[in-house]
Amino acid sequence: MMRYVLFGLPLLALIALVSVFAFSINRDPGLVRSVLIDKPAPSFALAAVPGLGVPGFDTDTLKGQVSVVNVFASWCIPCRDEHPLLMTLRDVAEVRLLGINQNDAPENARAFLAELGNPYDAVGADRDRRVSIDWGVYGVPETFVVDADGIITFKHVGPLTPETFETELLPAIAKAGD
Repeated sequence: MMRYVLFGLPLLALIALVSVFAFSINRDPGLVRSVLIDKPAPSFALAAVPGLGVPGFDTDTLKGQVSVVNVFASWCIPCRDEHPLLMTLRDVAEVRLLGINQNDAPENARAFLAELGNPYDAVGADRDRRVSIDWGVYGVPETFVVDADGIITFKHVGPLTPETFETELLPAIAKAGD
């Protein structure tokens, strides 16, 4: 009898774990609210990506105007997919667009932005992912809206789509500007 119990307990635990994963696989990552929403952006300073022609930035850069901070990398396929929307954002919204280039070689970041266009007013190199960790980044791409006081008001996990651009990002920018 004890053998059946010893065999059955791990099997039940495995079934429970598989069930949790199965029900969570298609879960919307936006349901996990960032702990940084309505809090000041973490203190940081990022050097510029060498040779890119735009400056790096720091916490003070986020004050005085609504900013959109986009975490991206050249090796990230979804970053490539959302990039045209960032180019559009540059033209349609009066915000400062800042990029955090995560875990990327400078030459790769330069090639990525040379090919697709550079929508960013500043791009900071986060080679060791320390700043991304402080911002609570799960993976690239992620996009944040920061109000003129340096308070994070919105976070979008994953690539922007035309739908999320119109229904989430632009309204979040407008709200942050109020």
